[in-house]
Amino acid sequence: MRAVVQRVTSARVTVGERTTGEIGQGLLVLVGVDQGDGPSDIQYIASKIRDLRIFQDDNDKMNRSVLDIGGAVLVVSQFTLSGDARNGRRPSFASAAPPEIARALYEDVVRELQDSGLRVATGEFKAMMQVALVNDGPVTILLDSRKNF
Repeated sequence: MRAVVQRVTSARVTVGERTTGEIGQGLLVLVGVDQGDGPSDIQYIASKIRDLRIFQDDNDKMNRSVLDIGGAVLVVSQFTLSGDARNGRRPSFASAAPPEIARALYEDVVRELQDSGLRVATGEFKAMMQVALVNDGPVTILLDSRKNF
């Protein structure tokens, strides 16, 4: 499982003209589910998102988590995070989990974050979405439950 975590002052996801999720200060998280992902991947990604200390403390150091600041998380599914563009010019998505499996694991990540006390908004699984954000810093962190990076 992979995630792109962006510290934001605001973020919104729309499908057509309809807003499906919107937050103020917090994290925009794009999540991609790979074949073979399971409970340990969910646990790893959700705990990293919850506990990642990328918000400034009183001494201007990145030392506070989204939970510490009372921020929110906007979680958006993005199967293209499983894309492999090492060969040729067209990425392969062969390692992406099938939609029915990916949806369940994506929803488990959302539920795990909600259960930890975070306010969580979401995109719409398998929809063509538009994501608008104000990246704060900018701060962008890549996570991979298999620790490939």
